[in-house]
Amino acid sequence: MKSSSFFSAAALVALVALPLGAEPLAQRAVVRDALAQIAAREPETLNEQVRLCEIPAPPFEEAVRAGYYRAKFVELGLQDVRIDAVGNVLGVRPGKQPGPVVVFSAHLDTVFPAGTDTRVTREGTIMKAPGIADDCRGLAVVLAVIETMQQSQINTAGTVIFVGTVGEEGLGDLRGVKHLFQQELAGQITHFISIDGTDLGTNTSAVGSYRYRVTFNASGGHSFGAFGSVNPIHALGRAIAKIGEFIVPNEPKTTYNVGRIDGGTSVNSIPFSAMMEVDMRSVDAGELDKLDAQFHLAIAAAVEEENAFWNKHATGAAARRTNKGIPLTADVQRVGVRPTGRVDEKSPILQAVLRADAALGIKSRFEPGSTDSNIPISLGIPAVTMRGGGKSSGAHSLHEQFDSTDSHLGTQRAFLALLEIVGLVD
Repeated sequence: MKSSSFFSAAALVALVALPLGAEPLAQRAVVRDALAQIAAREPETLNEQVRLCEIPAPPFEEAVRAGYYRAKFVELGLQDVRIDAVGNVLGVRPGKQPGPVVVFSAHLDTVFPAGTDTRVTREGTIMKAPGIADDCRGLAVVLAVIETMQQSQINTAGTVIFVGTVGEEGLGDLRGVKHLFQQELAGQITHFISIDGTDLGTNTSAVGSYRYRVTFNASGGHSFGAFGSVNPIHALGRAIAKIGEFIVPNEPKTTYNVGRIDGGTSVNSIPFSAMMEVDMRSVDAGELDKLDAQFHLAIAAAVEEENAFWNKHATGAAARRTNKGIPLTADVQRVGVRPTGRVDEKSPILQAVLRADAALGIKSRFEPGSTDSNIPISLGIPAVTMRGGGKSSGAHSLHEQFDSTDSHLGTQRAFLALLEIVGLVD
């Protein structure tokens, strides 16, 4: 599967076709006025994006930003506003009919540790700060959509549950969205839209991933006196060298990364432990499982080779006794799983996105991604992740920046797609 795809004109016409005589949603007066309002209030949406970014939300420490987001939900008049057991912020806008029930969300957390300077600098259309795009843009778009629906007095057939999720990034392992589907809103959600990232693309297939923390353990000792003892960092190096030579396909795209390493106590000590964290991804479940099998073989081989080398070459009697009594071992802990899947091209939720894009003159672009939508997609629940508009660079880095040129289009298309799904009533 290619990393992105555009719909042909014939497919677009087929998918966005409306019943004969039906007025396109975007041409209804209340919707036209709402779209104009979104464009007019984009400067305030950008100000909100800055305010959100300047509230730090490190991994597993989203509470302060969540408190602010909850207060905004209350201020905007949502019902049943609450923070759930894992830290998600929820607010309900009831519809006039029993269904559908649509979750419209963005994620609260960032990848940056506590203490990171998240103050925003602005130069014309450019805003710079860690997290300014991912996902402060999405959070601001969600608030803009709520305010537009409230001020325009939009009445919907179905109910919208607006959510700020926790744990989307890294070792958060999608804990927020998993909790929504497994407990908080189990059995209630019919559709799911996440706003994450920038530009005007849409994620319609889920990039699966396995994440591991591998800890190599041994006895350790003095670098001179205990020389010849098995060395966890040497074993870690053997493992990384093997992983670095994995051959993976370009299509379906499959990737791997050793993202963190840690270990040792001093330059003159043989360490007693060494750790690495590894991320493996693919849009194809079979390829991901093949890569996973290679990974486990590499770890086992690194352990075997380190033990075998020093059992053969250690010259000191103490080191030989230690290696025999306390051989090097590896503790392999899976710390993250994101399932794969894809939305059928004829799904009504994709038709809704196509109609929204067509109404705004946007060429629809569907791509794979690893987002909160992985969970509903894997469960067979219609879901997409829509980008929030504008452009960005340097995601997950201290040099992250956001260009707000025409960024209102991201909010407009998300608003239109939501209305297409939830239904507009007088």
